Amino acid sequence: MDLAVLWLLITAALVLFMTPGLAFFYGGLVKAKSVISMMMLSFGSMGLVGVLWMLYGFNQAFVDGTSETDWIPEILGNPFSDFGLQDVATAAFANEPGSGAVMAGAVFGCTFAIITVALISGSIADRARFWPWMLFAGLFATLVYFPVASWVFAFVVDADGVATFTGWVGQLGTHLGYDTSTIDFAGGTAVHINAGAAALALALVLGKRKVGFSKEEAQPHNVPLVLIGAAILWCGWFGFNGGAATTDGGVGLIFVNTLVCPAAALVGWIVVEHFKEGKATAVGAASGIVAGLVAITPACANLTPIWAIVLGLLAGAVCAYAIELKYKIGVDDTLDVVGIHLVAGFIGTLYLGFFAIDTGLFTGGNFEQLVVQAIPAFVIAAYSFVMAFAIGTAIEKTIGFRAKEEDEIAGIDVALHGEGYAIV
Repeated sequence: MDLAVLWLLITAALVLFMTPGLAFFYGGLVKAKSVISMMMLSFGSMGLVGVLWMLYGFNQAFVDGTSETDWIPEILGNPFSDFGLQDVATAAFANEPGSGAVMAGAVFGCTFAIITVALISGSIADRARFWPWMLFAGLFATLVYFPVASWVFAFVVDADGVATFTGWVGQLGTHLGYDTSTIDFAGGTAVHINAGAAALALALVLGKRKVGFSKEEAQPHNVPLVLIGAAILWCGWFGFNGGAATTDGGVGLIFVNTLVCPAAALVGWIVVEHFKEGKATAVGAASGIVAGLVAITPACANLTPIWAIVLGLLAGAVCAYAIELKYKIGVDDTLDVVGIHLVAGFIGTLYLGFFAIDTGLFTGGNFEQLVVQAIPAFVIAAYSFVMAFAIGTAIEKTIGFRAKEEDEIAGIDVALHGEGYAIV
């Protein structure tokens, strides 16, 4: 077996396990009477988005910009070019060269699609109905994530094994006449900024919770579950960041940065928490880890460890303050998807403009790296927000997205799925 294919499959399994980890993380943060509802939003995403990706999402996302099946080069592939991966599966069965790598790439890409959609659900915890969420998940994946993935991740490999990114984000530097290209190794824009902007849109569409929208009431029901979820996410993130690495040195650097940046973010968060609240909390430590993981996602292969530590401290400290803004502006982002994923996603993406190895403004480059980092970050955030707001509003106005008021107050687990903790 090709070792590169094996590596991709192993890391894909790690990334898939991150979504149950996210379910644990989110589930522990909500009230006991809505824990199953919260976790089901993640597991529902695994089922639906996994199927849609294999039917047409992979074809839609991995456009090479030159194929006759591309609909609009650099923007969108034809979702029906190999519907259900029939052709590549036949080739894989016949053991044709390269087919195994394509199938492994389909699996790896699928896990990214799943967790991106699942991340959004944290902003509407305690008040979203399950089947409207599933409708949103399918539409968002089709209309937002799959196209955005083609902008950021689509590439072709030449005869010498050199990969060229073919989406408009990958080609941005060339189009601007720059010597540098956008850096987003593992999805700071496509995953975290994308999910964070959509989370903000849905929080606005569904509005505030009837009960629980205050700092005093926002108490997690199961802190150990939160810590278990954070631990699974951190472990799986080595696959998330390292799966696409092609050299021993690249994998080593990515693993070091994926360890040290969230470690520093944990420290940054709890230091801020200590001075703000007088104590460092376990939930704060777990949230700091996630903030650091988000920030290092786009930058994992392009920072020295020193600058990764600085990034972690910055992301942890800034996000510890950012999550408080929802109370000041009145936007009920229940589990801080905006304050962590959107904010840290922007921090990690723009940070490369200053400190990327050889090309950052302060590390041997010039302003060009910052320009090609900023444009995709803001464009993707705007596209995701507008589309998610439109999809969410359409669902709310037609079949209703939000749970009934009495179910929300009593706890939506019993009404939608059954009790999470039955004492018999």
